[in-house]
Amino acid sequence: MDQLWTPWRMKYLENEAHPEDCPFCLALKDEKRADSHLVFRGEKTFVILNRFPYATGHLLILPLEHQEKLSELDQETRAELMEMINHAMEVLQEVYQPNGFNVGLNMGGAAGAGIPKHLHWHVVPRWSGDTNYMTVAGGVRVLPELLEDTFLKIQSAW
Repeated sequence: MDQLWTPWRMKYLENEAHPEDCPFCLALKDEKRADSHLVFRGEKTFVILNRFPYATGHLLILPLEHQEKLSELDQETRAELMEMINHAMEVLQEVYQPNGFNVGLNMGGAAGAGIPKHLHWHVVPRWSGDTNYMTVAGGVRVLPELLEDTFLKIQSAW
């Protein structure tokens, strides 16, 4: 039997055992740590590299305020979120030249939010022909670049 080792996932699994600890808020508190992958901190929002990406360059855009409903955010925060989403796509276009993007918000556990208590938008660059059967058949994602390299490229372009 072949084995696929993914030791980096243990942090994710351990966090599931302590759902009261928001990994996004923890990254903000300790933003100087190299593994926080904090790309940018704005006045009301921040951008972080997804630790468990669907594709290389998968970013998360979040309000600084720990909220689970869009209606709980003020107008200025909602406006800054949209500007950050737009800027994230511009940066990813410059760095990786994708053919398109998936941008989305899963609000609530029933909608698929892995961390439903802190709103976060996914910005995922996509390329023509980038889908494969590894994810469908094997439950495995193939990423051509280390997260640290992705982070450095995106942060320097931001």
